[in-house]
Formats: sequence, C-alpha cells, structure tokens
Amino acid sequence: MASRALCNVVNGEYVAAEAGQTSAVVDPSTGEEYARAPVSGAADVEAALRAAAGAFGGWRDITPAERSLALLRMADAVQARADEIVAAECRNTGKPVGITMAEEIPPLVDELRFFAGAARVLQGTSAGEYLADHTSVLRREPVGVCAQVTPWNYPMMMAVWKFAPAIAAGNAVVLKPSDTTPVTTLLLAEIAADFLPPGVLNVVCGDAGTGRALVSHDIPRMVSITGSVRAGMAVARAAADGLKRVHLELGGKAPVIVFDDADVAATAAGISSAAYFNAGQDCTAATRVLAGPGIAADLTGALAEQAAKTTVGGLDVPGADYGPLNNPAQLARVEGFLARRPGHARVVTGGTRVGERGYCFASTVAGLRQDDEMIQEEIFGPVITVQRFGAEDEALRWANGVKYGLAASVSTRDHGRAMRMARLLDFGAVWINTHIPFVSEMPHGGFKHSGYGKDLSMYGFEDYTRIKHVMSYLGG
Repeated sequence: MASRALCNVVNGEYVAAEAGQTSAVVDPSTGEEYARAPVSGAADVEAALRAAAGAFGGWRDITPAERSLALLRMADAVQARADEIVAAECRNTGKPVGITMAEEIPPLVDELRFFAGAARVLQGTSAGEYLADHTSVLRREPVGVCAQVTPWNYPMMMAVWKFAPAIAAGNAVVLKPSDTTPVTTLLLAEIAADFLPPGVLNVVCGDAGTGRALVSHDIPRMVSITGSVRAGMAVARAAADGLKRVHLELGGKAPVIVFDDADVAATAAGISSAAYFNAGQDCTAATRVLAGPGIAADLTGALAEQAAKTTVGGLDVPGADYGPLNNPAQLARVEGFLARRPGHARVVTGGTRVGERGYCFASTVAGLRQDDEMIQEEIFGPVITVQRFGAEDEALRWANGVKYGLAASVSTRDHGRAMRMARLLDFGAVWINTHIPFVSEMPHGGFKHSGYGKDLSMYGFEDYTRIKHVMSYLGG
C-alpha cells in the first residue's frame, strides 16, 4: 500500500513543503511506514510565521468572548470526531485504542474548554493612584507570535497544552510536532481551521533543522517546547539571540517515596499503573521507587507480580495495558540502559524486548543504587527501579539527588511526614498517596533541568501574556 502524503497547515490550508523533502511516518506496532511527512525548510517556516504575524493583529483585537467561543466550538468538534482522532493517534504512536479514548480524549477536550473559559477571566490589580495626580492601569496583553515544539509521547495532548492557552490569550501560533508523530497535530489544525481565522494556528512538520529555523527566526516573541533536556537547552540558546521569552518542559525522573506504613499491595498497583502507562514514556512516570527498609523486599515482590500481570503489545493485541515504544531509537535507548547496567544491579523481571515486530519492551523491575545511570538519567521506558532507603532524611536526599525536578510522590499514612516531604522535595508537583493525576485547573511544570514555565491552569495561561503599565496624568 502506498504511503499517505501529509502536508503542513498554513493559513488554514494544507500546503506541501517547498523543497518536496519528506520523511517516513512509521507505525510503532509494526515498524512499517504508512505515511510521508514534509521536512520543512527555512522557506516553509518563513511562510508559516508570516501567516501567523499577519493573523495576530486581528486575533488580538477581537473580544475574549469570541476567542472563547472559537475554542469551545473546537472542543465540541474534537469530541464529535474522537473516534477518528484516536484511530490516527494510535496508528502513529502504537497506544492501545481503548486506553487512549478513555484517558486522553476527556482531558484534551476539558483543556480546550478550560482555556476557552480562561480567555474571559484574566485578572489584575485594580486601577489606582500611586503617584499624586496620576492613575495607573495594568494591561495584560498577548505576547505575539509563538513558536511551539511538541514531543512524540503525547502528540495530540501536548499540541493542545501548547496552542490552547496561547490562542486563548490572543496570540498566533506556529507549531512543529515531532517528526515521528505529526498526524494528529495536523488533524487538530484541520479541525481548528473551521473556527479560527486563517493564520492563527499553523503547523509545520520537520526535523531538528526545522525546529532550529523556527525558534531562531526573528518573528516569534515566545518559544515553548516540551522535549528532552538537550533539545530544551538548544532551544534556549537559539532563542537567546532574539531575547525571546522561553517556556521549557524538559523531562523528569520522578521519585516515588514509599514509607513502611504504606499498604504494599495498593501501592504496588498504583505505582505499576503510573509507571507502565504509555510504556513509561511520560516525564512524570512512577519509575523511580524509593522504598523504606521494612517494606522494600515485599514491595519489590509486589511490583514484580504487577509486572507479570501487565500486558504489552501493538494494535493487534486487544486489551494490552501499554503499547510499543515510539521509535527504534527509543527502543535502542531503553535496551542500552539495561545492557550497561552495573554488576550489582538486580533485574527482578523483564529487561528485554518483546517480539521482533514493532518496538515493544517488557515491563521491568530492577534493583539499583543512587549513583547508577538508570537512577540518574531518564529512561523513558517501562522500567521501574527500586532503591531501599534507611531513614527519612536519606529518602529525601536520594529523591532530590538528580538533575530533574518535575514531579514526585510520597506514600505514607503519616500526615506530618507527608507534608514535611512535600515541603522539602525539589519538584514542581508532589502527589501524596497517589501518582500522576492531572487537572486543567492545576499547573504542571518543573524545576532544575526539568525546565521553567507552567502548562495548564491560569499560570500556564498567563505565561502567554505580558504586562504593560499605563499611567495617565490627571492634571488636565
């Protein structure tokens, strides 16, 4: 079967890349190509940014109510076309259909509706006279054209996290999806074209060179990326020459601290669910377990039992708990971590590829030490590491002893201990007796090498605005 040809979305229309260069879009379940996506060059990026710049003034100047209504209508359309969108997402990522429909479409629609509401409730300090005979007013304005880059682990979800707050605030957007997962981002842009003026949301496909051309261009006033630390640093450097505002969400290494008073069976089930979801390809995945001395052995055994019950497979495996890794490079990365493990590491279960077709990897549990590579670096796969700590201060030191600072969790019946840990854990989100729930109203974003800026919530919305002070002389 011939590969389907994909096109960029610029000014509300599908357009081919000028140079005609393309790259393969592969089904991770099979490893087989099924589409070709444009590899956009400087001319394509220029066209998209010019379209966004041309649309910005009109979109900025319409009322918040009109922007809100456009996003609400888009949310309804996404919900109505959920079957089509999920089918496209799962073909492009290998995710299980049922899980994707249940776990991604409802929050995606809710996030569109949340930011539609946020557009109408921007708040600031009241006008006042802080200098005699002068009245001061604060205006909150859109930044302008925003360049955005999204990752391959949640293509449609991350696209909405990026463009919904930016558009709701009155900005225009040029978004580049990952080169391996462009399909649903293009579909969302197609849906948006029915409700947004041409040029407000543009999508250009491409590789790292496309991304560099986008973020280093003079037109964008803000750059936002969700991706690896390496990619985030490159984006920050490229944006620095233009003094662009930068918003970075760059990954994590979430500690899951389990004290001796936790329920072993319930905790193991919760950790496994939050670790293996999306094959562990989640910056907040519960894959770094720190277990108390009295519970470590039992918890490790319970995690191994959960792993044995967890099923992995491509779209041809009905009821799989998670699907393949996204691409062959990611499979090789996960395999490499296991191949390089130190002699003291103990692989309790898993640790191997599953099948020869596609990129599936077994649910894995391994015992390691604090300085080991698999503790310090983000694996981004279905691998749970377990460390046995001795006391609360050691658990805290080990939890914070990585370069990432995105999310963490604590399992204990001791409220005081939980609140002490939450205060001292150096992470942007801390869950207590749970791990990984998100809501639109609460912010998501980290510290240290996990980046800066917030997604979701009013904080995420305000990141796409700027503050202007207007002072008026009252003396005539």
